[in-house]
Amino acid sequence: MKTLYLSFFLFLAGIGGAFAQNPDFDQELATKLGADDYGMKKYVIAFLYRGDRVNEYSAEERAKLQQGHLANINKLAEEGKMVLAGPFFGNEDLRGLFFFNVESLEEAQKLTESDPSIQAGVLKMVLKEWYGSAALPLLLELHSKIQKEDI
Repeated sequence: MKTLYLSFFLFLAGIGGAFAQNPDFDQELATKLGADDYGMKKYVIAFLYRGDRVNEYSAEERAKLQQGHLANINKLAEEGKMVLAGPFFGNEDLRGLFFFNVESLEEAQKLTESDPSIQAGVLKMVLKEWYGSAALPLLLELHSKIQKEDI
């Protein structure tokens, strides 16, 4: 009798699993984006802080470093390595975030070192692994449809 109940439970669990699958699921897209069964994947977030050497640069030099910083963000986004970036409002030490589409902290570290503001010590970064939607890279495509002017 226990075997019968166990078989029936396993049968129901199998049916329940079949009903639980998302009808909109797109295996090709999930594979392309590197999604797991939950539609998620690992990213690395860089928390950008005010660097220790900010005051060593004139306003003109900082503006030039900022241009290089933005150009680097655009380059990394075009390469598919950065999927989201942006500053915080205000003038606190925490300046902004980068979301890297990479496999490791080490790879993200190398990418942060390509930023002129990091190289100059105007910004410093703390890296953390994060688990989020694998669809995050699709935001760049959508953003280009609503962005009227380039940064």
